[in-house]
Amino acid sequence: MRTRLVEIGDAAAIMAIYNPEVLESSITFDLVPRTLEEQEAWILEHQSSHPCLVAVNEEDDLGYEGAFGDRILGYALVSPFRPRAAYATTVENSVYVHREARGRGVGELLLRNLITAATESGYHSIIARIVGENGGSIRLHEKVGFRLVGTEIEIGRKHGRWLDVVEYQYVVPQR
Repeated sequence: MRTRLVEIGDAAAIMAIYNPEVLESSITFDLVPRTLEEQEAWILEHQSSHPCLVAVNEEDDLGYEGAFGDRILGYALVSPFRPRAAYATTVENSVYVHREARGRGVGELLLRNLITAATESGYHSIIARIVGENGGSIRLHEKVGFRLVGTEIEIGRKHGRWLDVVEYQYVVPQR
């Protein structure tokens, strides 16, 4: 298993991982699944200063076919944190792993490599906003060095329930 930068040809694989979470879970606050056109536009946005990595597996059939015939097990990205200029060196991260690939180290590989890519891109702080009931994501972020910095109470509503969001932060060590 390895990571690489996302490609347009990965759009269908990313949709296959993301859209079930939109429809069936609360790990994303999106309510409408993405179309292929929307997913391709999203990928184009993440091919510049805010990278998206995909975890690929060439060993077995788990995952969805990616741009190079490899199998995509998950993806991780950074996005702008806030629009004001003073926040320019802070990004927000997201990590999504194929449901059948969870517990196999995919998320950790993605997040560690994403931290490296974000650091190399000049970012100083990475924020993770995680729905409070997502213990797997919380444990993952804590494992790689994120610290809890706050909780937003009942900030989102999905599937008829109010949801809390916990905010974790990783500050890039000074060199």
